[in-house]
Amino acid sequence: MLKTLRNAWKVKEIRQKLIFTFMMLVVIRFGSELPIPGVKTDFFADFFASQSNDAFGFFNAMTGGSFTSLSVFALSITPYITSSIIMQLLTIAIPKLEEMQRDGEDGRKKIAEYTRYLTVGLALIESTAMAIGFGGRGLLLSYDVWSILIAVATMTAGSAFLMWIGERITEKGVGNGISIVLLFNIISSLPADVNTIYSVFLRGKNIGATVTIAILVLAFVCAMFAFVVVLQDGERRIPVQYSKKMVGRKLVGGQSSHIPLKVNTAGVIPVIFASSIMSFPVVIAQFFQPDYTTIGGKILMMLNSSSWFRPDMPWYSVGLVIYLVLIVLFAYFYTSITFNPLEVANNMKKSGGFIPGIRPGKPTSDYLNKILNYLVFIGAVGLIIISVIPIMISGLFSVSQLSFMGTSLIIIVSVILETIKSIESQMIVRNYKGFLND
Repeated sequence: MLKTLRNAWKVKEIRQKLIFTFMMLVVIRFGSELPIPGVKTDFFADFFASQSNDAFGFFNAMTGGSFTSLSVFALSITPYITSSIIMQLLTIAIPKLEEMQRDGEDGRKKIAEYTRYLTVGLALIESTAMAIGFGGRGLLLSYDVWSILIAVATMTAGSAFLMWIGERITEKGVGNGISIVLLFNIISSLPADVNTIYSVFLRGKNIGATVTIAILVLAFVCAMFAFVVVLQDGERRIPVQYSKKMVGRKLVGGQSSHIPLKVNTAGVIPVIFASSIMSFPVVIAQFFQPDYTTIGGKILMMLNSSSWFRPDMPWYSVGLVIYLVLIVLFAYFYTSITFNPLEVANNMKKSGGFIPGIRPGKPTSDYLNKILNYLVFIGAVGLIIISVIPIMISGLFSVSQLSFMGTSLIIIVSVILETIKSIESQMIVRNYKGFLND
């Protein structure tokens, strides 16, 4: 990776793109420190400190801490991510959108335009709910219509501006801009995580114990990174052979290819969906100051991941079972709408392709479906391991969940791999251009 970056820096065109990307990230960091006018900037930090839940933990990690500090980027790009997922699901469900996606570049631009509108709408809804729901409880210094409008407009504009920055990075920088922004937000929380690790595991220990624990923690983090890399890059290649056919007086075709089926076909989506469903009742309940001594309050505690693996209240870990089931279900669901074995089999049959030893048509579809189900299950188990380990550490040691572990770790690894591949592809294209010019 470092070698790729060094080689890319030597190329003027790519160096300019890297510098542009860096400057945009500086703008984001600057905006993350600008407070929203008329709000108590430490409201959510104090509010979460007084609560026994971590419902907003992952959301705050995705915003780079801007949410708890209530900066102009408090919502970050989460509305855009949500709207992108919604549009992707609607593209499968609505034939007109599906047809639009197949229209090529013009159709994709239209869908991207709808995604922007939906992003602004979601940001408007989320900011309004925050301003009204928490405004009278201390969020706003002056709880009136004007203060609410300023807070809503600022948060909505901040989210839209971040979406614009992400698109500019994609256009003039390196990699996928939205992913880069998300990665930068998560990484910006690393200093706080290092401080948490030091406070819990290292503070007050003698030198020998400190060194031993530090080595073990570092080895554990490296092992988690390696596991995520293997999970994200792992794939099963299905061999495909194309029959030779006569075109004019020439016999063409007969080449071999393969269908790459990723082990983690759904990416991080199942964990995000499962976490959202589990935390949604907890988040809504915060607007009404729930009583956790009642039956309803205990159910909320069961749904809250910060209550799992606690030695003093093991019965709340029942919610973990629901969480694991949701991850598996969403892994199969999301894969089923993004990869259609029957369509792939029919396309292979039309182009004269076949899998060696498998008859074309439905037998090929059944074979692909069987392998896909097997891979999805392995990928879901991998996601469960990655997402549960930080929850277990949080429960056993009574610490807040680390932002660079679990779901965030998958995002970090996948975005870094995607960005490095993007830089490498740009270097390859430049080399081809140089060869043609020579």
